[in-house]
Amino acid sequence: MVRALGERDVSVLVIDDNSPDGTGELADRLAGEHDYVSVLHRPRKEGLGPAYLAGFQRALADGAELILEMDCDFSHNPGDVPRLIEAAAGADLVLGSRYVSGGSVENWGLVRRFVSAGGSLYARLLLGVRVHDLTGGFKCYRRAVLETIDLQAIDSKGYAFQIETTYRALRKGFSVAEVPIRFVDRQEGHSKMSRAIVLEAIWKVPALRLRALLGRL
Repeated sequence: MVRALGERDVSVLVIDDNSPDGTGELADRLAGEHDYVSVLHRPRKEGLGPAYLAGFQRALADGAELILEMDCDFSHNPGDVPRLIEAAAGADLVLGSRYVSGGSVENWGLVRRFVSAGGSLYARLLLGVRVHDLTGGFKCYRRAVLETIDLQAIDSKGYAFQIETTYRALRKGFSVAEVPIRFVDRQEGHSKMSRAIVLEAIWKVPALRLRALLGRL
């Protein structure tokens, strides 16, 4: 993945939450071989959301104007990176979407498809937004979005993080575009989906809506 991204004229920041499988060591080795790669080591696993927040803060401190998040197991195709960057010329936040025309998901069973697509539909209806894929993790932010949405206030740990960041951006008046992507279930390792992650997303959505109605978002 790192080598593939190196062909796209981007800087790569790898977030390692003290992975026991040697990910951190491999990332350090790649950073030593490629000047476009850097690694942010975190002492312990705190969830998806805190890891992304640490990465966003590092990217902002480094002066990045566009910040793109993606999985590093080829579930997200590095060949789609230029498409998201190009779309960012006309939008503040670009989502790689599985659920718009031209998007697709491969290698998921019926239960996982239902949880993901149903979760996006559930969030879309309760939050009253027109975004089709609220739970995806292939996104490109303009710097101003991350500087405005108050990263310190975001406390989602799992995939609710993706819903929360997009909803906060919409609430602040930023424009959101969706680019169709082909998502392929992770080719290495195991999925991090758990009951706790699903339950967090279920309660987090109405909580976000309530905070918005109360003018606290």
